[in-house]
Amino acid sequence: MTSVNTKNTTLATVTVTFNPDLALLEAQLRALPVDCVKFLVDNASQPDVFARVNALAAQRPDIRVLRNDTNLGLAAAVNRGVHAAASMPAPATFVLLLDQDSEPKPDSVARLMKGFQDLETGGYRVGCVGPTLRDPQARLTHGFHQCTRWRWKRAYPAVDSEEPVPCTNLNGSGTLVRIALFEQLGGLDESFFIDHLDTEWSFRVLHAGYGLWGIPNAVFDHRMGQASVRFWWFGWRVWPSRSPLRHYYLFRNAVTLMRRSYVPRVWKCWAVAKLAITAGVALLAFRNAKAQLSHMLRGVRDAFVASPGRKCGQQQ
Repeated sequence: MTSVNTKNTTLATVTVTFNPDLALLEAQLRALPVDCVKFLVDNASQPDVFARVNALAAQRPDIRVLRNDTNLGLAAAVNRGVHAAASMPAPATFVLLLDQDSEPKPDSVARLMKGFQDLETGGYRVGCVGPTLRDPQARLTHGFHQCTRWRWKRAYPAVDSEEPVPCTNLNGSGTLVRIALFEQLGGLDESFFIDHLDTEWSFRVLHAGYGLWGIPNAVFDHRMGQASVRFWWFGWRVWPSRSPLRHYYLFRNAVTLMRRSYVPRVWKCWAVAKLAITAGVALLAFRNAKAQLSHMLRGVRDAFVASPGRKCGQQQ
């Protein structure tokens, strides 16, 4: 287990759980630094599952469990966890946001902290840093999102590189941020419930004048969607397989973002193409193509006729 030097800074972690795989969750908790408080915010898991989460947490004094009576969505759960970290008698300075199935590899959290602090020492106005995310099944990395004037792209630095990568968007899991900035900017947008929360947050951080960086040699195993497909497109890529409900939120929230002024135009153009490709893949490759298309179209409709909120169920 890696230890982070907390003499001058303190770290808390926030993991949102919803019927988690207990083996994956336990692996994550074992991988996190021993000298940080770990908040588990449970979004109304099944009673028997929550009982096992509670039993797991009870084995260690550094884990604190917060339970939501109903599934409030990923954003609301994250916000609750960060507020708890900020409200401790000795409040944490940094918070690391995690999905329930992400696992930091050895020294990766320490490398995130060091990368953040080195950037600040270099005079940069740092908003967030994030790790290299690696799909544990396909054994491929997801890359870092970057934006040029005309192109939305991904950078794939070597995983042993110590050079920070400027980013335009960071995945939510593995995001390291100062709690003061998180609260200053209002936390995550709870109306999104799930999907594109990190995208909206990243654009808001950039709009406020702060930067985002990827730290290549901080590596987290991370599962995108319920399964992943490995395919070739000018290099091997990973495509997440999602349920119809997740595609509902993905389409609704992407279209909602397209209507916001602080979102880069390049991303909006890229998002239209990405949604079209996503729909095509679902129709051609998924057995439940009809349900997939129905949920996607409903998501687009709801982005125009209503403000974002929970629709089509309350699952993650």
